[in-house]
Amino acid sequence: MQKLFFALLSATLIALGSASAMANEAPALSDEAKQALSKAEADVKEAQSKKALWTTAQDALKKAKEAADKGDNARVIAASKKASDQAQLGIKQLSYPPTNK
Repeated sequence: MQKLFFALLSATLIALGSASAMANEAPALSDEAKQALSKAEADVKEAQSKKALWTTAQDALKKAKEAADKGDNARVIAASKKASDQAQLGIKQLSYPPTNK
């Protein structure tokens, strides 16, 4: 009886350990999603270094990272594209003439 109890306890602990390890692993992203996220991070970093970072770019990058944690490739790509676009527009805005009113 005691051997059976220890065998069941061991099996339960092993199963729980495996489930816990699997839950901590982030789902794999596609190469396209990884590239989009990497580009967005670089674009946001560049805009920030030039003091041209828009909050919309920051927010989109945050959403892309959250989607990456969930393994949602489509949302990673879409949010990363928005972050890159917004960061590039912020940089481009630096070349606009100031308005005088």
